[in-house]
Amino acid sequence: MPVWASFRGSPEMTEGSIPIQETRVEQDVSQHEVQQERRIADRDRPDLDLGAYGRELVQEMLWSMLLSRRFEEKCAEAYQMGRIGGFCHLYIGQEAVAVGAIRALRSDDYVFTAYRDHAQAIVRGIEPRAVMAELFGRVDGCSGGAGGSMHMFGADVNFMGGHGIVGTHLPLAAGVGYAIRYRGGDQVVLCFFGDSVVNGGPFHEAFNMVAKWGLPVVYIVENNAYGMGTATDRVASVEQLVTRGHAYEEMHAERVDGQDVIAMYDAVTRAADRARDERRPTFLEAVTYRYLGHSMSDPAHGTYRTKEEVQGERKNDPIATFCDRLITQGLLDQEDYDRLDQAAIAASEDAAEFAENSPHPDSSVVYENVYRDEYLGGLDRRDAWR
Repeated sequence: MPVWASFRGSPEMTEGSIPIQETRVEQDVSQHEVQQERRIADRDRPDLDLGAYGRELVQEMLWSMLLSRRFEEKCAEAYQMGRIGGFCHLYIGQEAVAVGAIRALRSDDYVFTAYRDHAQAIVRGIEPRAVMAELFGRVDGCSGGAGGSMHMFGADVNFMGGHGIVGTHLPLAAGVGYAIRYRGGDQVVLCFFGDSVVNGGPFHEAFNMVAKWGLPVVYIVENNAYGMGTATDRVASVEQLVTRGHAYEEMHAERVDGQDVIAMYDAVTRAADRARDERRPTFLEAVTYRYLGHSMSDPAHGTYRTKEEVQGERKNDPIATFCDRLITQGLLDQEDYDRLDQAAIAASEDAAEFAENSPHPDSSVVYENVYRDEYLGGLDRRDAWR
């Protein structure tokens, strides 16, 4: 069995100290199981010549997915050891979405995302060391240790966060799109968000603006089947979330296999061209799946989804399936894979060691970037200027 095939059946992680319990919410179970079968049946991968994309690009995509996976595994280990505090949402299982989408952008394009942001930050170009140091709350973190897991930022690579409040970054992405149009630029804004956002007000407000004004924004909903612990089909009034985009006449809407890095790359390439050339925004529903819980405080299965469901989805692991395709077409061999995987593991270990040795921020900076002017009070006194 090839090494990468282990991703299809890697050991379960019982995140945090929460034990696995074989219980399940019974309400709407049959309906949800039907929806899951439809999600899997919808994946129809064309027999593409991956060599046409170039050996360098496809191996770079594989490397990025491996780095994202190994980095997140290291995050889980560090969290369980108490090195990472607060909320921590891992991206394991969804790597093809970020890698395929971001690789389709130019270096001067912009990226927004929600709080499951470690992989997007790394793929966009923030160093793994800086991302891990931010997770550890250290001064060498990409946000100076002030943001933590949910607030990665990198202005030098146009990575605009890392946003913890559900859905509120969609209007921000629209604002950057407006600024691009106002200044006469041709950059594109890529904005990731979770499936629960489509039921909120900011979603519709932002979509209406970008469609009406023809702003260069590509919105991607990462439909991993659950909003926290609630199945998407229990709360959404549409069977496919892409349907929401059809309400806006000037917006192109498309459903994509989010477990296929090439499908994501192609879809975002088309969307970026559409934004630059036709002044039309795009809404992509990336059908994906997270193999672990919503956050590190949430078990992988046993509460709102079954072990069998998770194991079934693991058979479609985006890294394993991509490796199989590359091997079949002669674009990858065991030596290539070992080299890439060992480099990803080494980079993740190095990032953790770097973060451990980075100092904590001094307490004197706690009010920086909070008040416009210098804070006049001390740490023992709030709002002295009042």
